[in-house]
Amino acid sequence: MFRHDAGIDFFTDGPDARFRDAVYILFAGERVREEDVLPAADVDESESTAQFCVVTLEALVRMKLTTFRDKDRVHLRDMIDVGLIDAAWTSRLIPELAERLQQLLDDPDG
Repeated sequence: MFRHDAGIDFFTDGPDARFRDAVYILFAGERVREEDVLPAADVDESESTAQFCVVTLEALVRMKLTTFRDKDRVHLRDMIDVGLIDAAWTSRLIPELAERLQQLLDDPDG
């Protein structure tokens, strides 16, 4: 079921499904919220497979650092734990996002 709430488009599994279980729609190159530091990844920041396209790791990391909700921080910590991202990534990011990543690197349990 398609829904729109709090400025976000998303799909839920029926009218009683919870917002937190939804599949969210992000439009390429557009800010999800007006106050977001950066827009969502653009279509040229994707990699094709035989069946679908996915955003690059760098684009995903930027998007997670931009929204920086609890679940985004958990995902980023997981990426740090498995070695996908590390301190070298801070030089790839704008200062505000680099600072957020550094927070996670400095206090992984925080």
